[in-house]
Amino acid sequence: MRRSASLAPLLRDAAPALLLVVAVVIINAASPGFASVDTLMVVMSDTAVLFILAAAVTFVIMLGGIDLSIQAVASLASVIVAQLLPVIGLAALPAALLAGLAAGLVSGLVHVRLKVPSFVATLATGGCVAGLALLAASGRAITILEAGRERTAWINGTLLGIPSVIFIAAAVGLLGFLVQRNTAFGRYSMAIGAGEPAARAAGIRVDRVKIAAFAVCGLLSALAGAVLAVRLSSGSPNLANQLLLPSIAAVIVGGTAITGGVGHVGRTLVGALFVSIVRIGMIFLGVNIFAQQIVFGVMLILAVAVTIDRSKIAIVK
Repeated sequence: MRRSASLAPLLRDAAPALLLVVAVVIINAASPGFASVDTLMVVMSDTAVLFILAAAVTFVIMLGGIDLSIQAVASLASVIVAQLLPVIGLAALPAALLAGLAAGLVSGLVHVRLKVPSFVATLATGGCVAGLALLAASGRAITILEAGRERTAWINGTLLGIPSVIFIAAAVGLLGFLVQRNTAFGRYSMAIGAGEPAARAAGIRVDRVKIAAFAVCGLLSALAGAVLAVRLSSGSPNLANQLLLPSIAAVIVGGTAITGGVGHVGRTLVGALFVSIVRIGMIFLGVNIFAQQIVFGVMLILAVAVTIDRSKIAIVK
């Protein structure tokens, strides 16, 4: 009995990776050739933006909160990059990141200082950011001019035969993992997610950590939007609108609990790969594209049901 109880946490931690392997095997059996190196490289490239966006919201979910503005921030960043890249060159990228950082700080301050629940604070911030994107782009998509595409050709290029976007996502993942595991900010985030009253009693400056987490989330969301704009050679006020549900699903499917305190960016990577493989697998199998959101919704419900800490449901923020 004790042995089975001790194995339970190990099996729960390994479940996302096992599901990923099973998904690849099933799809490859139904559509031979899916597991080829070329196809898997396409999957990893396609996963890069989703993973960066999911990694962004992981920092907030670790606190037991949620950020519903990530897709709006990413879309605004895409508009900024598309408009400024031909004018000021690569300086458009840090400009987009600063805009994302500012949006994240606003969300954090509204949540912490005004005591507004995170889902309401970020939903409102997301609405404001979406409005700014619409105003800046006059409600239309903006094609990146040839001069801009030349300056960012390295993002769409390859390094050692591997798409550069994979290296960008890998750098985000490695840095995020190290921050969460080896810095005070990461340890405090986990402690706050595990129990905010205890964290406050231990002297942790909870409000500062929360604001920092939302700021990081905004910064990485903008990075995802900038990379997506470069990859598609255009920016749009609604470019990333369809990525909110898959991003949150990737975090939860990867094993990070929606109630906080459990998980890390490494798990989110597994979840993002699983979501991408399921999506691309549905395309391989001829599943209607409009059914994909239904699948992601069901995946999210099931993942939350499995990972949620029911002892903390009353304090989910």
